[in-house]
Amino acid sequence: MRLMRLLTMVMVGCVGQGVLAQMILPPPPSIAASGYVLMDAETHTILLEHNSREKLAPASLTKIMTSYVAAAEIAAGSVAMDDDVVVSENAWRAVGSRMFIDPNSIVKFSDLLRGVIIQSGNDASVAVAEHVAGSEEQFAVMMNRTGEALGLEDSYFMNSAGLPDPDHYMSARDVAILSDALIRDYPEHYKIYAEREFEYNNINQPNRNRLLTLDPSVDGIKTGYTEDAGYCLAVSAKRDDMRLISVVMGAESTSARTRETRKLLSYGFRNYRTKILVSEGEHVTDARIWFGTTEQVPIGVGETIKKTMFQRLFDGVTRELILPDLIEAPVEAGTKLGELRLIAAEEEVARVPLIALARVEEKGIFGRMWDSVLLMFEDTQRRSQVPTTTDAES
Repeated sequence: MRLMRLLTMVMVGCVGQGVLAQMILPPPPSIAASGYVLMDAETHTILLEHNSREKLAPASLTKIMTSYVAAAEIAAGSVAMDDDVVVSENAWRAVGSRMFIDPNSIVKFSDLLRGVIIQSGNDASVAVAEHVAGSEEQFAVMMNRTGEALGLEDSYFMNSAGLPDPDHYMSARDVAILSDALIRDYPEHYKIYAEREFEYNNINQPNRNRLLTLDPSVDGIKTGYTEDAGYCLAVSAKRDDMRLISVVMGAESTSARTRETRKLLSYGFRNYRTKILVSEGEHVTDARIWFGTTEQVPIGVGETIKKTMFQRLFDGVTRELILPDLIEAPVEAGTKLGELRLIAAEEEVARVPLIALARVEEKGIFGRMWDSVLLMFEDTQRRSQVPTTTDAES
């Protein structure tokens, strides 16, 4: 079997001080939290993390799942924003933060959702769960099934509000994945998370996410606090065409969770970019093809690769083409012929198939015979050029 050949093409070379500047990257900030993660929403690249897979008490970050399930049921037509919901005594008696609904009163489902999202009302969460599923226990089943469908591997839900339970937990990574899914799947529903306040029962109820007023790029998502969970904050921010999702769990105070989140967002937006490295169908080279009606086959990229990296690294990305020594016709357009390695800072960041960009038909019998002669001659020349080792050299 013929060996694959490697061809490295330097896209942008760096020399002298450029190399030094490229390799000395800013160190990450120190974050005071039990667990945290910073993720690019488009590529799902984790930029920073600590204990991101640890199962922690999520407090009211749970309500992101509560609102996701509610949004899914609205989209399915099972419930509607203008539904009239009769508040049960069970919902009214929910402990902790409240939107101040009265037992046996009739509340619009849209108001209950704002009570969940903006005011973080536990009473509203129970009322939503009961309206959607009949009981909070059945709603928790829906939450867990939704979590499985979304790929949440470190989460389990026992209630809709995030009240303490040893079997109720989430990881920072799962909160980020869930937040991203909510933004992606139900963008209209997500807009509620950016509302600064709402009024119910003659009570003005402000959004508990302080970053909505401190950072104009922030448009959600949720706060949380219980004694065992500490202070938690999931935030999504968009600057230019880049969206980052930050999750901080187990901070020591409301000001600490806000401060640590701002540190994460500042580091991410200052140092990272998301760019297309190669595009599907992009022509990268021509290769010799034997026994074909043409001598060259155009070779291109089989899929688009978009990466989130330190912005300095993009200028030093190199390409390494891996192609077989022998390509024989016939070849159909789209046939995989090799691979393209993308390398940054001496590490492979992606590997993508190389494909034929055009169809090359096979020659007739006399053309194939002539190519066979040429190929034999080329093989003979190649073998004669391979240096041999003599006894004196060994």
